[in-house]
Amino acid sequence: MSNLTDRVSYLKGLAEGLKLNAESNEGKLIEKMLDVLSDLAAEVEDLRADHDDLNEYVESIDSDLSDMEDMLFGEEDEDGCGCGGHCHCHEDEDEDDEEDDESLVEYTCPHCGEEMTFEVENFDFDEDYLCPNCHQPLFPETPDEE
Repeated sequence: MSNLTDRVSYLKGLAEGLKLNAESNEGKLIEKMLDVLSDLAAEVEDLRADHDDLNEYVESIDSDLSDMEDMLFGEEDEDGCGCGGHCHCHEDEDEDDEEDDESLVEYTCPHCGEEMTFEVENFDFDEDYLCPNCHQPLFPETPDEE
């Protein structure tokens, strides 16, 4: 029982001890006020119980969500923020990485399989590039180009 319910019960006991005349206007008013107070105290008690249940449920969901995040994204990523790279703190890094990726082209030598990287900006299509490993032309001319 809550403190509020106890206090309303105490007031009802006081009113009964005063032996108020239930036929007088004052007696009727006090009796009705005590009934309203009793109803309000019961409603507050129900609301507190519902609130406690909801709070417990939300804490359970929060715990489950935290476990799921740990499972999906890991405890922490390289920079230690724990977001797994999915927060706004990585947006600048991601944009820089995308720009770097777009400005570089990877190519494999058709003769020896050596992998190399070219910067798109500095690539000259008219130049004959040789493989640094086997010294063969990287882009041999095809019969159609002759």
